[in-house]
Amino acid sequence: MNKTAFWQIIESAKAEAQGDQQVQEQALISSLEKLDLEQIVEFECILREYLIEADHYNIIAAQKIIDGYVSDDPYLYFRCWLIGQGETVFTNALHTPDSLASVIEDPYQDFEALLYVATEAFGKRTGRTEEDDSFPRALASERGLNYDFGSETKGEDWTENQLPKMLPKLWKKFGPI
Repeated sequence: MNKTAFWQIIESAKAEAQGDQQVQEQALISSLEKLDLEQIVEFECILREYLIEADHYNIIAAQKIIDGYVSDDPYLYFRCWLIGQGETVFTNALHTPDSLASVIEDPYQDFEALLYVATEAFGKRTGRTEEDDSFPRALASERGLNYDFGSETKGEDWTENQLPKMLPKLWKKFGPI
């Protein structure tokens, strides 16, 4: 599994789902369970690489404007949602977070289920229901791909009064009235 194949799986599931995250989740699991176990593990590793890459103060700022607050779990689920939107939306958001103003309609975007699709597919592929050290999440952690601790948020921190100028399109659409 390489990054091109990763994005093809994400984009295919998104297209099939037509906005329904439960359908997108099931489409991802269905696609992944057809792969070799090593490829499922690689999918998990690439997912974690992108979650770490998206850990940036500019993404936090975007979520702050969109949702009105930021905390650990919703921030992680927001980054999952961002990945679930596909490569173009993800890449554009990393370079220009204000680009999300043209993508997001409703506040609070989250796709927590993305964190578990590789585990689900691995379990279905192996017939095992109990997660152990051979599952994708454990193997990715062994490689040091921890998205929830150990990595530094990139970029420069900001204050709330900087947000309107930092991300004017998002501020206009979601900022306080």
